[in-house]
Amino acid sequence: MVVDPKHASVNGRKRSQRPQTSHHEVADELRARIRSGTLRAGQRMPTQARLADEFGVERGVVRQALHLLQREHLLTNVSKGSPATVAPDLGTGRALTGPAAAPQPTTVGLGPRIAAAFAAPHVEIDALCLTSVSLNLAIGEGLRQIHAGQLNPAKVDVRVLLPSRDIDLAFPVPVEGRGDDDPVHERWLAQRNAQGQVLQHNLLALRATHGIDVHVSFRALPFTPPVKLYLLNGMEALFAYYTLKRRKEEIDHEPLEMYDAEGTQSMLFAFEHGAGLRDTTFVEQSNLWFNALWETISSELLLTS
Repeated sequence: MVVDPKHASVNGRKRSQRPQTSHHEVADELRARIRSGTLRAGQRMPTQARLADEFGVERGVVRQALHLLQREHLLTNVSKGSPATVAPDLGTGRALTGPAAAPQPTTVGLGPRIAAAFAAPHVEIDALCLTSVSLNLAIGEGLRQIHAGQLNPAKVDVRVLLPSRDIDLAFPVPVEGRGDDDPVHERWLAQRNAQGQVLQHNLLALRATHGIDVHVSFRALPFTPPVKLYLLNGMEALFAYYTLKRRKEEIDHEPLEMYDAEGTQSMLFAFEHGAGLRDTTFVEQSNLWFNALWETISSELLLTS
């Protein structure tokens, strides 16, 4: 069988056209070539036209894949013109997800992954957390790229599980215990509601500004989550522990000692579907767990005081 050279893989393997290949699959293959050294640091990538021929896709799919890898700092100079370049400072090619990924603080690791998730035509983000502060911070880059015209998803679905206002939280809680009034709980509730309202407003604004079909839903949990979990497009699970600390803070002009966790600094562990049996199983089970909570014991949540 004679294969047209333009359909030859850049690493020497032959590949037939696959019209249904997604930009995530293209990115997965190119990421594997970069991490294996087949595509070396500083090397110019094949043209977008050549990659489109190889994978049997439109150039727009290739461009989405390249932008995704650029946001992972694996490529530079991604544009409609000249070919991209494999990032020159890859070092040992440390992975951002999968078994070789190094855990990172939530403020460092979450934003790039959510921005990459926004490259999909249908963005799906599920989050289980205490207040959604980290989610609000992390989602900003994806929104910025949409407003800058760099990303254009057709649909965005976001679901968030937060503790109910009606439960006695395990944390944050005063060290001396709760009295008739609980200023720590009231402060947490105000923060939960404010962060949720900002998240909802910023996402729903995409309907008016870009015509994107956006849905944002909140449900209340009957317990305090000891961990935070973010699920991205059904393909990634980002997991972190809430680690409690004793600290003092001024509330209503009075110093108060409490047990609390600063979620923005929690170390985030990344798992990717397809990156081995362990990661794939963790992602699948995390999605099943989240859906079970959403559909069974959670209840309606109103972002009001």
